[in-house]
Amino acid sequence: MIRVDGHKNLYRDEKSGAIVNCDTTSYNQYVNSLQHKEMQRQELDRMKNDIDEIKSLLKELLNKK
Repeated sequence: MIRVDGHKNLYRDEKSGAIVNCDTTSYNQYVNSLQHKEMQRQELDRMKNDIDEIKSLLKELLNKK
């Protein structure tokens, strides 16, 4: 691979001509941020399900009176 002038983490593939980013630190940070967002989404979904269950139980309790 040939280093791209002025960019320490960019290389050009000699065969395909594609530019390849070899900055593993930034990539790992990106992957970690995606995982964090997914965990937050899952937690929000669990909270929504819990609220729906609580509402259902409250309605059931009110209907028994």
